[in-house]
Amino acid sequence: MKEQNLTTLMITHNMKDAIQIGNRLVMMHEGRIIYDVSGEEKKKLEVEDLLKKFEEASGEEFSNDRMILAK
Repeated sequence: MKEQNLTTLMITHNMKDAIQIGNRLVMMHEGRIIYDVSGEEKKKLEVEDLLKKFEEASGEEFSNDRMILAK
C-alpha cells in the first residue's frame, strides 16, 4: 500500500492483531488517545505491554479476557 500512497484504518479489540498488523498502533479509551506507538517500539510490543499501558493511562483494568486472548 505504501507504493500506492494508500492509508487504511483497522479498528479492533484483538490486541494480538493490533500488534501484528500495520505500522502504527493507536489505543483509545473513552474517545481519547491514550497510547500511540509505531516503528521499532511497536515491533517489540507484547499483549502484556498493551495491558500495562491501558491501566497506566486509564486508571482502569482491562476487563474483557476474550478480547485480550483472541487468536
